[in-house]
Amino acid sequence: QVQLVESGGGLVQAGGSLRLSCAASGRAFRGTAVAWFRQAPGMERDFVARIDWSGTSTYYADSVKGRFTMSRDNAKNMVYLQMNDLKPQDTAVSYCAARYGYSSSSYEYGYWGQGTQVTVSS
Repeated sequence: QVQLVESGGGLVQAGGSLRLSCAASGRAFRGTAVAWFRQAPGMERDFVARIDWSGTSTYYADSVKGRFTMSRDNAKNMVYLQMNDLKPQDTAVSYCAARYGYSSSSYEYGYWGQGTQVTVSS
C-alpha cells in the first residue's frame, strides 16, 4: 500500500506562486511514478504533471508547461509541484497519485491523496 498526503495549497493572487508537497509512506512507494492531477468544480480530473521514480524524467500538460516544475526527493519520500505565474484558471483541488509505470491517465493510478485546494484570485 501507498499512502499520500498533499499540502501547500491556499489562496494566492494571479501571478503568484505556491509549492505543493506530497508526502508518501508505505513500502510500495518504492519504484512508483507520481503524477499531479487537478479538478475544478463540475469538471473532469485533469492531468497536470508526472515524474518517474528516478526523478530524471518529467512531463507536463501544455497548460502548465513553463510555469510548473515537478520534483521528488526519494530519501524523504516527498514529491513537489512548484507552481509559478498562477492564473485564475489554475483554481482547482490538486491531487497527487502514484502507480508503477508511467501514465497521464487518472484511471491508471491506484493510489491517491485526499487533495489540497488551490485558489487563484484575479
